[in-house]
Amino acid sequence: MKESKRCCDLKSCFLCKTCLPEWIPAVGSQRKNYIVKKGETIFNEGDQVTGIYFMFNGLAKVHKKWGPDKELIIRFAQNGNIIGHRGLGGDARYPVSATALENSIVCYIDLPFFLASLKVNNELTYQLLLFFAEELQTSEHKMRNLAHMTVKGRIAQALLNLSNQFGTDTNGCVGINLSRQDLAAYVGATYESVFRNMNELIQDKLITVNGKNISVHNHSLLEALTRENYTSL
Repeated sequence: MKESKRCCDLKSCFLCKTCLPEWIPAVGSQRKNYIVKKGETIFNEGDQVTGIYFMFNGLAKVHKKWGPDKELIIRFAQNGNIIGHRGLGGDARYPVSATALENSIVCYIDLPFFLASLKVNNELTYQLLLFFAEELQTSEHKMRNLAHMTVKGRIAQALLNLSNQFGTDTNGCVGINLSRQDLAAYVGATYESVFRNMNELIQDKLITVNGKNISVHNHSLLEALTRENYTSL
């Protein structure tokens, strides 16, 4: 990563929104901003934790190894989101990786200063606790779905989640462009299985696909698929 001449605005990210106003000058003196090119790694699973990152501008995927040649995308991080926090704790190694999906700018805060920020800023600590709880619930739901929901149901759930996170335009097009490989990694299925089930959704006129653009035409039927498409326990 290359250090950026463009600095974050000290008001848009998870850290700055929840810090005391008196703490912001300290954040400004400690932060470092980096340019991350599309496809470039921000940090790797297993790396020693040196600090926490915040997305100032752009998009990244947070992912984990899933077998020898596969990955599972945990979530997508956009403007203002925190990444790297999963490395907090005794082991002090990142349990996931983060990779830019488009040219991005990240804000880096070294670990000692971030830990000091948690001690000083009660609201930051409280909001991070809530965020960890939400992530845990989401991970538990995803593991349940991987075990008991069919691929078609998981695709439907993924499209609903992405629509909620990134919104849709007037044509119902989801506000994030993903490769089929990344969609498969987010769903937790093989590329071939996702391709086959996507074609079935297209034939049923629930979605249309144009390159990396996916338009959702019937949210209620997709929601029905998430309830119906479970394998037997």
